[in-house]
Amino acid sequence: MLRYLTAGESHGMAMVAILEGMPAGIKIDAGRINSELKRRKEGVGRGERMKIEEDKVKIISGIKKGMSLGSPICLYVENKDSSIEKMPPVICPRPGHADLAGLLKYGFTDARNVLERASARETVSRVAIGAVCKLFLEGFKIVISSKVISIAGETSASMISKKVAEARENKDTVGGIFEVTVKGAPCGLGSYTHADRRLDGKLAQAVMSIPGVKGVELGLGFGYAGEFGSHVHDAIYFTKHRGYFHGTNNAGGIEGGVSNGEDILLRACMKPISTLMEPLESVNISTKKPAKASIQRSDVCAVESAGVIAESVCAYALADTFLEKFGSDSLADIKANYLNYLKRSR
Repeated sequence: MLRYLTAGESHGMAMVAILEGMPAGIKIDAGRINSELKRRKEGVGRGERMKIEEDKVKIISGIKKGMSLGSPICLYVENKDSSIEKMPPVICPRPGHADLAGLLKYGFTDARNVLERASARETVSRVAIGAVCKLFLEGFKIVISSKVISIAGETSASMISKKVAEARENKDTVGGIFEVTVKGAPCGLGSYTHADRRLDGKLAQAVMSIPGVKGVELGLGFGYAGEFGSHVHDAIYFTKHRGYFHGTNNAGGIEGGVSNGEDILLRACMKPISTLMEPLESVNISTKKPAKASIQRSDVCAVESAGVIAESVCAYALADTFLEKFGSDSLADIKANYLNYLKRSR
């Protein structure tokens, strides 16, 4: 099984990730990881921090001559803005952020102790991990992509840009919906026998763990609620050329917690970013008196970036279930098991 651990604060020295359980024999391209990190920085509505950070990975362990060794892989991304020790305390928590809940949980008197780790800057580590998982999955022709469906209720690029510009001018923020597509996943990933191994559950948890994401659906999702079963379930067919397949894909590629061979389709909603340049009402935690919420450097919109992050966490969840089914030590052994399974399941 795969496991990962991330460490680092938003304005600390670096963001660090350790990925354990990646098989030996995978070609790891640092340039590809950097490309994914660059994608995370892009998109309409991003803030000044994206211009400061270079986000170049250093691979500290687990790789020799560009190949994975089967031992833990350590990925290190330096923070150019590492001013955490010089930054002022935050005593007016922001509505919608982890500030207040974190203060109460740990007994802090400075919300900076919370926001430095709760920040979406942590997702740098997860995108680096996801890039490694993508390299593994692509060896089996499994490809993951994402796209923006809407931002602030708009779907066209021109109207999205207009909405984001309006929000920026008004010192406000906007959210939206993005979609992740997984092509090439074989039938049989996940489990219907154990709740914690259901692939749809693992993907939903992974995406819901992204800061700002408040809703996830697979396939038709909430669209099922208003339809008859005869109108929405995907009829099954078979040909010698294709094997088993479905006529439609309302299930989003997963039935009973198990991939069914169709494209995996997942949508998620990201709320407007919590930090507002025209802040909402809050409370000064020192005086307990009304005050305006803290203002921190932030984006106006990060929906496109959230899609890239979702690709990464989905790649991790898929790689984990893939290794669970086909073995986890040597890439050569895994490929042999995979090809034998494909032959048997057609």
